[in-house]
Amino acid sequence: MQWAQRVNTVRVIGTGVMGRGIAQLAAAAGLTVELADARPEAVSAAVDQIGQMFDKLAGKGRMTGADAARARLQPVDGPLAPTGCDLVIEAVREDLPTKRELFAELEKICPAHTVFATNTSSLSVTSIATALADPGRLAGLHFFNPVPLMRLVEVIPGARTAEWIPGALVDLVRRLGHEPVRATDTPGFLVNHAGRGLITEALQILGEGLAAPADVDRIGRDVLGLRMGPFELMDLTALDVTHPATESIWSGYYGDPRLRPSPITRSRLEAGLLGRKVGEGFYAYVDGAKQEPPELQAPQAETRPIWSDNAELLDALGEVGVPVERGDEPSEAAVILLAPYGHSAATAALSAGLPPARVCGVDPLSTEKRFTLTVHPASEPGLARSAWAALAATGRSVTVVRDGAGMIAQRLLASIVNTSCFIAEQRLATPADIDTAVRLALGYPRGPLEWGQHVGPRRVLAVLRALQSATGDPRYRPSRWLVERAELGLDLTETGTTPQDLLAGPAAPASS
Repeated sequence: MQWAQRVNTVRVIGTGVMGRGIAQLAAAAGLTVELADARPEAVSAAVDQIGQMFDKLAGKGRMTGADAARARLQPVDGPLAPTGCDLVIEAVREDLPTKRELFAELEKICPAHTVFATNTSSLSVTSIATALADPGRLAGLHFFNPVPLMRLVEVIPGARTAEWIPGALVDLVRRLGHEPVRATDTPGFLVNHAGRGLITEALQILGEGLAAPADVDRIGRDVLGLRMGPFELMDLTALDVTHPATESIWSGYYGDPRLRPSPITRSRLEAGLLGRKVGEGFYAYVDGAKQEPPELQAPQAETRPIWSDNAELLDALGEVGVPVERGDEPSEAAVILLAPYGHSAATAALSAGLPPARVCGVDPLSTEKRFTLTVHPASEPGLARSAWAALAATGRSVTVVRDGAGMIAQRLLASIVNTSCFIAEQRLATPADIDTAVRLALGYPRGPLEWGQHVGPRRVLAVLRALQSATGDPRYRPSRWLVERAELGLDLTETGTTPQDLLAGPAAPASS
């Protein structure tokens, strides 16, 4: 019988939110759970709280056997009480000396067969394991909050973790009813690393003065299909968590520009603008409810014909009676709406020999819910108002932002995809695990590699190269994973041929 099926008893150390969630999950899955904490009263409170949750789930018809699950919760007298458990999961505070000391003491009292797991979200598993005489016993088992609802678990071997343990933990996670992915013991592991793509680019956009936080969030939700925009997400996780994590991942990769933190969050952190939990962040909160500023409505404007290089846009405008022009060149009366990928509307106008004053931009990633209209310093205000009114006539929301390379949605998406391409390129996780982890943990509508394939690798690459050319910023350098697959016509989700593949299968026939 495999180890994961033989596991009967697990000790969970730490009764905070994560520890309680892990204990609830394990007990509901049929495991005996020894619940331990340095504070005995915290254990009693945790058992009561988990029991109440079982009753609540049973009352809603979402759980059977609540009484049996409650009986499997066994309070123990401290983290170092004698035990014969099969697995210890540590969920104490995120402090390296504290975790090292705990595991060093556990090694003295636990049987040799006991596997150790740390729920760390940011500390090196290898570094924690240095406290053990046998570091091969320890691996990372990173759950996400709230544990019963967030199905993803990262399984992270350290440099000396025994070879059999990661696979065994993967099987155990599946036994618990959750979805495991394997990650390497690198800064941010998998999910927190991948999540920097959205956060850092949103802050870069804000730092350049292209759009306000609410505008970026609306575009993120309505155009990209994100559950939460990047700024409301930072408010939810809180800047005292998000900013240090970003700095840690960036420094852990020795200052890689693509992971660069923003002085905006450093300043707001020092000012105490942490987010939802303190009632003030990028948004204000009243009784926990986000106070989002109202959307601006299109002003009264002169009706003018619209000429565009985007046929779908002209179709949408024509369907609601907006006068449109479809020739090769605009008339002198027309407002020009350009929809470039990667480049700003102003740059596209100059390249095409069009008069910049009559040009505004429309992000081609606009959807049935929202248009993004961009204006540059030379845009004639009256004509821009006419463009705004024309787009609003379709019944869609319109967000007006400053023109810039890649606009807003393209930049966010390209950064999300490129960051995960770097993870794949460095073999930090498999393409399938990258997509599964990000989709489940971050709530994106698609996994990032799948998303990039849907939009088109060549298109994503074009956006990154245009941004790199326009800004000179090395944060936009494209991953070799993306470049090779775009040029070779491979899917971003495919590993492709590797040197190891040459060792498998029959040898090629010898030439005559």
